[in-house]
Amino acid sequence: MTKEPRFIENPVLRGFHPDPSIVRVGEDYYLATSTFEWFPGVRLHHSRDLRHWNPIGYALDRRSQLDLLGNPRSGGIWAPCLSHAGGVFYLVYTDVKSWGHGFVDAHNYYVTASRIEGPWSEPVALNRGGFDPSMFHDEDGRAWLTNMVWDHRPGNNQFPGIVLQELDLQQRRLVGEPRWIFTGSGRGLTEGPHLYRRGGHYYLLVAEGGTSYEHAAVMARSRRIEGPYEIDPSAPLLTSHHDPGLELQKAGHASLVETTTGEWYLAHLCGRPLPGERRCILGRETALQRVRWTEDGWLTLDAERPAAPAVRVPAPRLPDHPFEEAPARDHFDRGALGVAYQALRDVPDESWVSLRERPGHLRVRGRESPQSLHRQSVVGRRIQSLRCRVETCLEFEPASFQQMAGLMALYDDENFFYALLSHDESAGRSIALLGSEHGKLTWLARPVAFSAPRLHLRFELSGKKLQFSSSEDGERFDALGPVLDASLLSDERTSLGMGFTGAFAALCAHDLTGKSLPADFDYLDYAELPREP
Repeated sequence: MTKEPRFIENPVLRGFHPDPSIVRVGEDYYLATSTFEWFPGVRLHHSRDLRHWNPIGYALDRRSQLDLLGNPRSGGIWAPCLSHAGGVFYLVYTDVKSWGHGFVDAHNYYVTASRIEGPWSEPVALNRGGFDPSMFHDEDGRAWLTNMVWDHRPGNNQFPGIVLQELDLQQRRLVGEPRWIFTGSGRGLTEGPHLYRRGGHYYLLVAEGGTSYEHAAVMARSRRIEGPYEIDPSAPLLTSHHDPGLELQKAGHASLVETTTGEWYLAHLCGRPLPGERRCILGRETALQRVRWTEDGWLTLDAERPAAPAVRVPAPRLPDHPFEEAPARDHFDRGALGVAYQALRDVPDESWVSLRERPGHLRVRGRESPQSLHRQSVVGRRIQSLRCRVETCLEFEPASFQQMAGLMALYDDENFFYALLSHDESAGRSIALLGSEHGKLTWLARPVAFSAPRLHLRFELSGKKLQFSSSEDGERFDALGPVLDASLLSDERTSLGMGFTGAFAALCAHDLTGKSLPADFDYLDYAELPREP
């Protein structure tokens, strides 16, 4: 009796999970993805079959490893590279302090750990000439660093190519001089390099075209690590640029893994825009494609359509290994925040967020405004489906209009919707809905008196439609404001026209008086809903 074929359903990491770096250690597979201005930094997932993936935590969980205070929106952690050699995990990453206006301040580091769960070491500084650093461990034991170089000079190509430099892991520093090894295929915006060695060749896999709808993955090879590198004559290896009808758009920024069964897969970035629109609320996600080596030693997608990313991909010949799903409701009855949560730029410590002060509740102390790039009190989780419902219940006793707490649907500090409990001179303790588009604030529902001790807040997302509602008892909910255009929370609606994160559902408190008034949240529900017929 033959077994039914099994498939990988893409994206394997839904919602904001860009720039995937994949590695196999024994029979275990790991993915590292970018986290930008959200803390902790570098999200990690684990799999045994490439079909099922389980979040296991974050690599950079201490301020000594990562200080994001003041980092710009879509700055912070860009494009980590995860590798393993000699029983040690290595993680290379960029902390971007400025970008988008000519200059880029990109600080490159690496950390190490004996176990993927950590603890990870203090960071070792590498260079600052560009971003997307990647570590390659050669067969002779030497290690090499590649990264793109940024050219800020007016009129020049800002993405002139990829450099290579030896990394002495014993001395923990770069040695020798960087060497230019690749200037791109002509698509432009060459970045995201990864090196591999197979069959007498070094293979250089890069991203090109920019991380939007022209994105692509391109391969080149050389007999010598320093080059020269010849470009695959069939390039690109992967792109969705040629077909706007593909479900997976923005395909590019890829990395490779070989399974224990000798099968090869490509982990890559993708985006799923709203139907009929070029706007991605869920951000850039991670997908897997099956690939194979040709007789002449190049890599190609193992699919009917060359270079086109597929939603359904044949799975490797590995035993199924599913993981237990997290419950929809978090009662905040554990000693630490769950792996689903991140904080905006700041370390979530007891000074402003606590599960201990009132057991069974998440206590969030209000600090700076929703547009601060420093000490906001925001704890969020990714929105991972275009059909979902998010709900919470809070207790909060504001005495000033400058004190507010509630539930946010946000992309960043410029674009968000905020259902809040606050104080108004006329209405007293009141609920309202505040919107921010490119930093301009608008009342979407003006303050209305609310006297019940507990406020239940909810929003429901259905495609581009977003509806907030409120309740006194958690049973009967009334609409709070109009049906909103959720595409405000997309990559494409940022002030620069290109954001790198994705939509979040967040619990938050803000106290502009400086009194750090706390809000107590009883639970957070995140439930994905069936697709509409």
